[in-house]
Amino acid sequence: AMERGHEVTIFNRGRSAPGVFPGVEELTGDRATGDLASLRGRRWDAVIDNSASRADAPMWVKDSATLLKNAADQYLFISTRSVFSDLSKVPGTVEAPLLTKATTPNWREGQPFPYGLAKALAEAEVRAAFGARTTIVRPGLIVGPGDDTDRFTYWPVRIERGGEILAPGDGNVDRVQVIDVRDLCEWAVRLCEARTYGTFMAVGPQNGRSMAELLYGIAAVTTAPLTWTWVPLEFLAQYRVRPYAEMPVWRPPTPGFEGFARFDLSREVAAGLTFRSLADTTAATLAFHHARDPERQATLKAGATPAKEAEVLKAWRERKGP
Repeated sequence: AMERGHEVTIFNRGRSAPGVFPGVEELTGDRATGDLASLRGRRWDAVIDNSASRADAPMWVKDSATLLKNAADQYLFISTRSVFSDLSKVPGTVEAPLLTKATTPNWREGQPFPYGLAKALAEAEVRAAFGARTTIVRPGLIVGPGDDTDRFTYWPVRIERGGEILAPGDGNVDRVQVIDVRDLCEWAVRLCEARTYGTFMAVGPQNGRSMAELLYGIAAVTTAPLTWTWVPLEFLAQYRVRPYAEMPVWRPPTPGFEGFARFDLSREVAAGLTFRSLADTTAATLAFHHARDPERQATLKAGATPAKEAEVLKAWRERKGP
């Protein structure tokens, strides 16, 4: 936003890295305790709310959106693909049914809100305060440099290491739609610049990639000799190798998830969403990873461990036979 000439104010507790953004006005407060005093008596063109991800997100958003409804022209809330209760329709759209208190599995009144429900309820709080001046952006898996979860990083790091690689499914049926963090942030700024209101997905590319296209595209940025061994979902399940966990990014189209990575993004592209290349995302992710300290590089938070991968590959070879 600053590179595009905007004046930027950030609001947070001021604990993690005060002064990290030179030229940015810093307001200190804490939505968890209701401390919003530094926001009072001010006015902004737009608000980008990208931090309400906890179980108490609906109350955070209700408090800040209510306070700012007459102090800003637009409220852009970063939500999530996890707000949907049913993604069976292909192609998926923002009109898919959302989680409610009544439709959230295994949740009862009085319990903390699970992530998807919390975001869905928070979306409703923004609309209640800002009405037609609301912009909702629903990312899928956010990837790229700076991601400390390793949910995408696992694949560039694993592929860069080379050797025999355990890959999930058959590579062709299962689709993938993710979003580079830089594409997400840049688009959020442009949506505010253009006063674009409404609800949008933030995944890509259009129609998604196959899992093979994702992994082979990542491999094109690396040089280590490697081979691929594709193992079906049913066999992986026997060894507790799970989608989105030991096999990050991968979500097979099981019942209820057929549209998970098949969103029609026509309206999003028309609203200015763009996608940088997979090669760019991969190279930036690897550069970020290699800049971390050696211990952190050696301990990824997601993906199969080398021992687990070797175990499953051995079992699969024995199952297939000579």
